[in-house]
Amino acid sequence: MKLELRGITKRFGSLVANDHIDLTVEPGEIHCLLGENGAGKSTLMNVLYGLYQADEGEILLNDEVQHFSGPGDAMNAGIGMVHQHFMLIPVFTVAENVMLGHEQTKFGGLLNLDDARAKVREISARFGFDVDPDALVEDLPVGVQQRVEIIKALSRDASVLVFDEPTAVLTPQETDELMAIMRQLKQSGTSIVFITHKLREVREVADRITVIRLGKVVGEASPTDTNEELASLMVGRAVDLMIDKGPAKPGEVALRVEGLSVIDHRNQLVVNNVSFDVREGEVLAIAGVQGNGQTELTEAIVGLQPKVTGSISLGGRSLRGLSVRQTLDAGVGFVPEDRKIDGLVAEMTIAENLMLDRSEGEPFVKAGTLQLKFRSEFAEEKVREFDIRAQGIDTHVGRLSGGNQQKVVLARELSRELRLLVAAQPTRGLDVGSIEFVHTRIVEARDAGVPVIVVSTELDEVVALADRIAVMYRGGIVGIVPGDTPREVLGLMMAGEHPDTAGEAA
Repeated sequence: MKLELRGITKRFGSLVANDHIDLTVEPGEIHCLLGENGAGKSTLMNVLYGLYQADEGEILLNDEVQHFSGPGDAMNAGIGMVHQHFMLIPVFTVAENVMLGHEQTKFGGLLNLDDARAKVREISARFGFDVDPDALVEDLPVGVQQRVEIIKALSRDASVLVFDEPTAVLTPQETDELMAIMRQLKQSGTSIVFITHKLREVREVADRITVIRLGKVVGEASPTDTNEELASLMVGRAVDLMIDKGPAKPGEVALRVEGLSVIDHRNQLVVNNVSFDVREGEVLAIAGVQGNGQTELTEAIVGLQPKVTGSISLGGRSLRGLSVRQTLDAGVGFVPEDRKIDGLVAEMTIAENLMLDRSEGEPFVKAGTLQLKFRSEFAEEKVREFDIRAQGIDTHVGRLSGGNQQKVVLARELSRELRLLVAAQPTRGLDVGSIEFVHTRIVEARDAGVPVIVVSTELDEVVALADRIAVMYRGGIVGIVPGDTPREVLGLMMAGEHPDTAGEAA
């Protein structure tokens, strides 16, 4: 099916998110949409999917003008969408989520879940997914939840599929599988709009590339263009894709973790007897496939996990048993992997979110009174410093793009005097310009003597930032290796190989 967007314009108050955008996607074409966070890519796709109504312009399918009053109309017209932020009901099973909005009943008016289960199994088998149709979504790892989103879209026989940052939570192996799925869909005649910030993926799978900047189409690019050319067109300036990082000058051991184990809410052992240390002025990157205990490890360090054994000490002071507030007050900065749930309060403003972990004393509060003037000045300064794109500091963070939300979290955590920085998936969903900025700030913290833990499933990020790398597999640490360890060795370690064996195999 041919998709055409003509002159699409979408405004939010005085903010023009889409400014007369034209886009054509031919049948059987993979068309990549590139742009910084806040450039208007997701807004444009939400207009296409019926979630937003355009103020101007029209949508055409096979040269016929469409009028979508909601996602149901878009789906009925043959458009499917895999969202960056999951549109799943956590307490429903996979099969229930897949049939949601397309419920079928059998004799007696009962839901026909058997057909939904069969559909999940059929798609899983066809594309190599391993998804249990009866599993509760809330019990699934993030990567598997993403597969459920893809199954939902594929189950409705869409002729046009929109993938909005679908690889943000996938491992390199899962990403390769998704690329293969896209090629299969393309060969069957499906039109695909692929939104991603990962230039390697764009060059691997795109037939054509359209670049959006500040709500406008600024040009088309070719998959044969270099990463530097694509990045420059996307952000409007030259971008250094290799971080300028000098050798570390590690000092004394600051954080020491010994024999740490974590039991999760299902009474499963998710972190098993983990020990490591981090020195002042170094970055320890924790690599591994999503779901191998990294999340629970970082949560244990900051006091978010209740069932913890072993020891955690910072500067000789035990952190185990402290509340989150006490841990933050001890000088720990925390960038959680899910900014929307654990990092921000969507209904609060940018200014309010920037003072969340400093709301009990000076300089934001004096004698029990909130210092509104100081808070506003502080927020204005951080919005400028971190290039947070919003209408103003009183904008609710729930209305910001994912990248700008992440900048609010980073601005808050990096603006305190830190004795330890824990950053989990710090650039998930960010564009190359924002990634460059975040990486630079993390290295600046390291160079200022702060011990840093970076948890990432992105090997490029691990290799770029790490002075040492700890690889986790099934809740344990397979090994701790130098930051310049070859990617092939790291990949084998992520599959459970000991570093000595992995080095020989590579």
